Amino acid sequence: MSETDADADWLQKVQGHFQRSADVKREFAAESGELLVRCADRIAASFQQGGKLMFCGNGGSAADCQHLATEFVSVLTQEFDRPALPALALTTDTSFLTARSNDYGFRSSFSRQVEALGKPGDVLIGISTSGNSENVLQAFQAARSREIFTIGFTGRSGGKMGDGADLLLRVPSESTQHIQECHIAMGHVMVAQIEQTIFSKGKQE
Repeated sequence: MSETDADADWLQKVQGHFQRSADVKREFAAESGELLVRCADRIAASFQQGGKLMFCGNGGSAADCQHLATEFVSVLTQEFDRPALPALALTTDTSFLTARSNDYGFRSSFSRQVEALGKPGDVLIGISTSGNSENVLQAFQAARSREIFTIGFTGRSGGKMGDGADLLLRVPSESTQHIQECHIAMGHVMVAQIEQTIFSKGKQE
């Protein structure tokens, strides 16, 4: 295969990937857009009542947790400046994560933090493309016992998280890449709705 043929082949693959990713997002918006709005409303209400938002997940989902928590504490866009919102990713404290995992195993890496930091009225978002991440499921159990509302971001099946989450947002795909791409889009839209709900001048006047 010549270099020109290889480039044409990769162009086709690039276009196909973006098309499939766009299709997944469109299908999610059609099927679950209203549920995403409900999730954002619940988080906004928690913030307004003095609660906070926690995130947990593994691997690429851990990176998504940090990404989305940052959007709340900082801002989504400089065009809409507003006060900070209390959100944290339970994936960032390497000293705790390695100590707990070394002594007790990885399953309690998030639930222990929920026990220490969570309080009634908070919200916990667990991100798992399979819906079966054991440490996320245990975090949901700890949250439920503390009257913390739980939201799951998963793939099509929902996995075991379907029984553990108060609200479940399932991306209609089995592809980890496309699920994660949609999770970030969901998070961005959710941040936008929440900050507008709480800080919009039109709502304050």
